[in-house]
Amino acid sequence: MLDQEKEKKIKNLLEQQRDFFQQGGTREFSRRKDFLLRLKKGLEEKEENIISALNQDLGKHPVESYAAELGIIKHEIDYVLKHLKKWMKPRKRRLSLLHFWSRGAVHPEPYGNVLIISPWNYPLQLALLPLVDALAAGNCALLKPSEHSPAASRVIAEIFSDHLPPELVATVQGAKETGQFLLEQQYDFIFFTGSLQVGKIVMKQAAENLTPVSLELGGKCPCLVDETANLELAARRIIWGKLINAGQTCLAPDYVLIHRQQKEAFLEKARQAARNFYGSNPAESPDYGRMVNEKHFQRIKNYLENTEGRIVLGGETDLENLYIAPTIIDEVTPSDALMQEEIFGPLLPVLEYEDISRAKEIIDSFTTPLSFYLFTRDSPLKKQLIQEIPFGSGCINDTLIQASTPRFPFGGKAESGMGTYHGRAGFNLFSHQKTVIEKTDLFDIKLRYPPYQGKLKIIKRLFRWF
Repeated sequence: MLDQEKEKKIKNLLEQQRDFFQQGGTREFSRRKDFLLRLKKGLEEKEENIISALNQDLGKHPVESYAAELGIIKHEIDYVLKHLKKWMKPRKRRLSLLHFWSRGAVHPEPYGNVLIISPWNYPLQLALLPLVDALAAGNCALLKPSEHSPAASRVIAEIFSDHLPPELVATVQGAKETGQFLLEQQYDFIFFTGSLQVGKIVMKQAAENLTPVSLELGGKCPCLVDETANLELAARRIIWGKLINAGQTCLAPDYVLIHRQQKEAFLEKARQAARNFYGSNPAESPDYGRMVNEKHFQRIKNYLENTEGRIVLGGETDLENLYIAPTIIDEVTPSDALMQEEIFGPLLPVLEYEDISRAKEIIDSFTTPLSFYLFTRDSPLKKQLIQEIPFGSGCINDTLIQASTPRFPFGGKAESGMGTYHGRAGFNLFSHQKTVIEKTDLFDIKLRYPPYQGKLKIIKRLFRWF
């Protein structure tokens, strides 16, 4: 349980935010623009602190920190500011003869008080990207960052404290008990990024208050490489996508399905790509990250110790430095321990197939993934698999890049989540779409009113014209 002082602080913050929202503090475009510019200014002022914090929490290189976190957030802010005034305007819709002499529009309306719960693996991006969209839509937000990335969480709190009023946005630091208490409070919308198990808890708690939710989860994201693929390019992009942030990425390729004829060549090119990126001893590379903590280190180490596959690259571990080497594992089967849940680490299982129907069977045997990656030059195959395999988002002949643009929605499906955000999709996610139809009061067609005797044939004819 939380101490009474912390509970009181959280309740006071929520009350301040409710009052601020109800008083119209976020309604005007000028206010929303100002809030987003303040956030961007805070990010720019704290850039060195952010990069240092991400290195401290996860061993991230400055280039990776900027490209995968800070740069993406700033780009989102710039894109939103460019389009926000247009997005805020009511969207007119044509009406049928049923609504004769009427006009209608859809008004995007902010929900109000939003709770954002973010994870540790991309502690800046996955906290602030949904926040940008929530503020653009005119909401107030309470942010619960992960306790497993404390340095990044502190910098976020400092940015808010220096540049944004607590009645608009504030952070609440803490572990499991804090998160549970937060979920017990009343909100107008909840945005959660994390594991499937915790996502179920969030959704169950939200159901108690009929609070709408968006869940960004994960799953075993498959990467299929067929016999027509450019193997050198495929190996390079798959290894990059797998090993960025030491594999701690929810949409990273979780396993590779490779055509049997191509497997040995792919393995060699994948090994070479890993060496080119991180050298012969990745433990000494400044470009390679670390496990976030001992718990996650031990989880990955257990996979290594219990796999039935053959390690063809890596496998080394160092608890003191939370280091797990980039590891490729051949001769893996769907029943292997590695394949029972999302790996979320730098281990890449490789499974082989002979015909595409078998590959599809393997993919379908797991829950719906957040992402799917296909490396091929076969156009009919591209069309077939995009239509037949369910997934949240994906790439053909690349990995990860679908989540780096505000021009496309990003989100999961089924077990990998619900709701999409980034750019316009994020604005819509955090907005209630309120329909308003205005009808003339100059006259009234009485056909619709009782008594109905003799009106059915006329009504049927009218519906043909609507």
